[in-house]
Amino acid sequence: MNNIIKEITPLTQNDCFTIFSRVKSEFNFPLHFHEEFELNLIVNAKGAKRIVGDNVEEIDDLELVLVGPNLSHVWLSHNCTSENITEVTIQWHKDLFDDKFLKRNQLSFIRRMFDRSVRGILFPRATAESVAARLLAINQMQGFDSVLELMSILHELSTSKSMRILSDVTFNNAQVLNYNSRRIDKAYEFMNANFHKPISLKDLAKLVNMTEVSFSRFIKKRTGNTFIDSLNEIRLGHATRMLIETTHSIAEISYNCGFNNISNFNRFFKKKKHCTPKEFRENFAGTRVFI
Repeated sequence: MNNIIKEITPLTQNDCFTIFSRVKSEFNFPLHFHEEFELNLIVNAKGAKRIVGDNVEEIDDLELVLVGPNLSHVWLSHNCTSENITEVTIQWHKDLFDDKFLKRNQLSFIRRMFDRSVRGILFPRATAESVAARLLAINQMQGFDSVLELMSILHELSTSKSMRILSDVTFNNAQVLNYNSRRIDKAYEFMNANFHKPISLKDLAKLVNMTEVSFSRFIKKRTGNTFIDSLNEIRLGHATRMLIETTHSIAEISYNCGFNNISNFNRFFKKKKHCTPKEFRENFAGTRVFI
């Protein structure tokens, strides 16, 4: 559990969700967690190992799993010998559907499903089969229609019978912090809007009416990250988005995202993504769609 990494996803605050779809011959991403919800359809990977929270299982040739925010998870090749594994991953912000919206009667099933997903949900095979074609096709849709389709799929999943909770109720990822602070929210909003510009600790401290020393301690206590690590993670998220969506050089992307030193950018990227920016682009470009 000490090797769990926090994934910085390429979703921005202006996106509703991202869908990632590809065919591959192995699973090679490390055990990780992130703040977004994630729905995973895995096809033709019999014998692979799935770890969600404290649950470890060998999977069949088809499965559909919903992972809630900040829950550690990974798929490993293990005993899988398939050369044609199909993987469809949809990620969306945990506040895409806010609490007031989810409290409406018509959303009660989705709300309950989201609540249960903090421990991971494995859907029955029949449910996976019924939505597989829709999940595989959603990245061909555009704009609002794709958002409606995602909501429709989530509703169908939420009414599924016999969904199984994966992680034990007592499991807890100690690395996860719930900061729930207006000052932190305001600081993150500012960093997201100005990631491409120079941002100092002084700027943020002034923004939230605190001294630099007090804010430095405050953000570390509430998020587990220093100010500079928080800023760099935001910049990294935008950089991964640009690596996927644009043909800009890695140096251009580095500077456009506020990293003034290409060596520091490459080092930070490798530390967080466990691959170089070039490897990331080769592995993911052309396979993700942002809505």
